[in-house]
Parts: sequence; structure tokens; C-alpha cells
Amino acid sequence: MEGRSGLTLLFTVIALFSLHFRSCHSSSDLQILTADRRIDLASHIIRVALVLKLEVKLFEKPLAGAYVFDAGPLLQVQNDGASPASNVLLAFPPTQAKHLALLQAAEVTGKKKKKTLHPLDVKPSDQADGPNGAKFFSISLRNPLSIGGSISIEVSYILTQSLEPFPVEISQSEPQLVLFRDSSSILSPYPIKQQTTVVRTPSTRVESFTRVEPSSQLRTELKYGPYESKPAFSYTPILVHFENNNPFAVVEELVREIEISHWGNLQITEHYTLVHNGARHKGGFSRVEYQSRPALSGVSSFKHLVAKLPPRVHSVYYRDSIGNISTSHLRTSYSKSELEIEPRYPLLGGWKATFIIGYGLPLKDVLFEADDGKRYLNFSFGCPIAETVVNKITNKVVLPEGSKNPSVVVPFSVERRAETKYSYLDIVGRPVVVLEKENVVPEHNSLFQVYYEFHPMFMLAEPLMLTSVFFFFFVAALAYVHMDISIRK
Repeated sequence: MEGRSGLTLLFTVIALFSLHFRSCHSSSDLQILTADRRIDLASHIIRVALVLKLEVKLFEKPLAGAYVFDAGPLLQVQNDGASPASNVLLAFPPTQAKHLALLQAAEVTGKKKKKTLHPLDVKPSDQADGPNGAKFFSISLRNPLSIGGSISIEVSYILTQSLEPFPVEISQSEPQLVLFRDSSSILSPYPIKQQTTVVRTPSTRVESFTRVEPSSQLRTELKYGPYESKPAFSYTPILVHFENNNPFAVVEELVREIEISHWGNLQITEHYTLVHNGARHKGGFSRVEYQSRPALSGVSSFKHLVAKLPPRVHSVYYRDSIGNISTSHLRTSYSKSELEIEPRYPLLGGWKATFIIGYGLPLKDVLFEADDGKRYLNFSFGCPIAETVVNKITNKVVLPEGSKNPSVVVPFSVERRAETKYSYLDIVGRPVVVLEKENVVPEHNSLFQVYYEFHPMFMLAEPLMLTSVFFFFFVAALAYVHMDISIRK
């Protein structure tokens, strides 16, 4: 009996070891045939497009027989090939994973003009970190990839705050130079047969870049590769030092309050804390030089910003703690509205500004009724100012008093909480849906919906309250006039 228990324990250990070896070996079943990566450094927001063609290969040698034990008799199972793959892993260095703002993937079917993209679900993987702390993300395929099959996947991701100013301080007349760090080889948990990386800079002025043969430079593009037969987790560091005078506009915090009034108006108030996150300004500032030599003085500063607002906006204002700022221009059309603003003072590297933008919208443009009778707000989530990174954005949707059971539909993950706000003539307060997200880029400027239940009778609460107050006031006045309160006749 003891021999039987010992044999059972031995077979169980062998089975677990075999399954662990099988899971570790499964990554070698996949290989990347071709990988084409394009890195766009045109602004301070880094956009990367990656096209992969993968295949599942058969084992060259079948694994040794694995023993599986359960409550019944012992069974011997032999693995004679790789199982279909249902997901694909992406690997990122820890520094890039920290600044990863957006990651999307799509399966590609067809070719050229008949090409079709099928979005795929991407989420952080629960797999342990790879070599040197590499972080994994898992792409769920629409259909498991059969043995010997292949698939083409397009991956796009955005990195923020990944360009380092060098030098870190510049004077008013100096251009802005930055450093970009990456690898000439694509970091991947799978071997890559052939790969190419193209880095596009905003200008032809490239101070220096790491040469990894074969590599070349053509105007604003640096090409690394093609490289053949790179093993998994290959990493060759590269450094690109180039000129980038685009303003590094970073909104440290954006608090937007969206107040719904069923009397026909939507009021939006946005509080901004804006900073120039590029090379810090050193020395004094000369406004005369700044205005007389705009092409040479303060070339990386904020000269103006453009906020893309919804169409049919009204009652637009732009002010700060001092008061109204007159340097703004509003252009409206049937399809869009653009508010061009200039800060009260030029923003050079390291300088900050706080201001408020407010406007109103017709309620019928953004508030609708669902089939189940609920009402829902359809509004844009991100920052309306073009080419800005928002460290933290807070959207506060103030629902009318009497609203119940609010629910939210957002196309990406956010943090949600509830508050209550009291305004004029409120009794129980207005429910507030608060949505927060960090590391927001222009691609997050998509629509979200807030559903809630509201009975039209609640719209009569404030008019009845005002009517009652005036009624009792006149009754009291009438009683006071007809009341004899004299001591003697």
C-alpha cells in the first residue's frame, strides 16, 4: 500500500513537471515569419505601428510520454504535436510598459485594397515577467490558430513621456534636442525570421544615432535591418539624438464638469493645469526678441493651442484666476468648432499655466433616450486640445436631481466613483458620476455614455417650489397688511 502511494506521488510529480515543461515549451511553437515596425517621433507622443506574420509549427521531436494521475487507474498520454494557439504574447521593456498609454491589435485578412481589420482583445498577461523584467500583454485570437497555420496581426501602441531632453536646459535662442531609447531588434518571446525597424524623426537634423549593421539614414528616416533569424528576447539598445521643437504640451490635471439640465442645456466647465514638459528654460526672457525673431527665439514654446469643441457650442469663455483672456478665436461650422487660444504669457520649458474653458451645448445634440426608456448622455471622454498628454483626467457628469441607477459605457478601462452635488433649490442633491483615467492621449478622445433613469415629474419640483415660496410670501404680505397690530385704536 505504501509502495502504491509512493508510486502515485512519483507519477504526480512527473506529470506536473511534464505539464510545466509543456507550458514553457509552448512559446517555441509560435514563430514570427516577418515583423515590420515603424516608430513615429514627429511629436512628443510616440506612435508605433507593428505588423507581424506568425505561424504555428509542429514539434520536430514529440515530447516524452507524460503521466497523468486521477482517482482512477494510471493513464499514459503521449504528446505528438503542438496544440492550436488561442493567444499571442507581446513583450515590452519595463520602461516602455510604464509609459504605455494605448495598445491595440487587429487581425488582417485580405490584401491591399481588400484588406480587412478585425479588432482583437488585448490585456495584460498573468504570466511572470520575462528576462530583465519584460512585461507581457496577451492578444486573444478570434479563432485558435491551427497547427502549421499562419496569421497576420497589426499592432499599434502609444508611448508618452519617453523622450528625454538633452541638454535638459536651454536658453531662449537654442533649439530643443531630445533622446530616444529603444532596440534595433523587436523584443519578442518568439523567434523572428526577418524583421525591420524604421524610425521617423520630425526633421533632418539628427545629431547622432546608434549604428547596428545593416542600418541607414534617408532624410527623416532611420532604417534598422532587415535582420535575419533573431532568437527570442533579442535586444540591441539604440540611442537617437535629434531635434524636436514641437511643444511638449502636458496637462498635469484636467477636471471636466458636465452638468445636465433637462430644460434644454448642457453646461461644460474644464479646469486645466498645463505645463511645458520639454527642456527647461534657463536665463532671462526677452519678449522683444521673442516677438521680433519668432523663427529663432523660443521655437519650442507654446505659441497657440487649438481646442476642438463639439459643433453648435455657445456661451464660450476662456479665463484664468485673474479674469478673462482675450487672446482667443472661435471658429464654428455645422460639423465642428475650433477654439484657438493663446496663453496669457508664452510657455517655455518648465513653465506652467492654469486656466478654465467653459461652453454650453443644446441638450438634443448629446442627450438621447434608449429603447428601454432610459436616458443617456453621449459625450467625448478625452482632452479637446490637440497633441496633448493628460497625466490625469476627471470627468464629472452631474445628473438632474431625481435621477436613479446610473450606469456607464466606456470603450477602455477607467476608475469610477459616485458623488453628490447640491445646487440651487436642490433638496436631496444631484447624483454625480465620476470617471478618472491616467496617461490619456488624443486617441482616447472617443465617445462614452452615461445611462440613467429619470421621471419627468421631477422637472416640476423646482417650479412648484418657487411657486410655493412666492405664494406664501404674498399670503404673508396680505396678512400683514390686513392685520391690526397697533397697541390702541
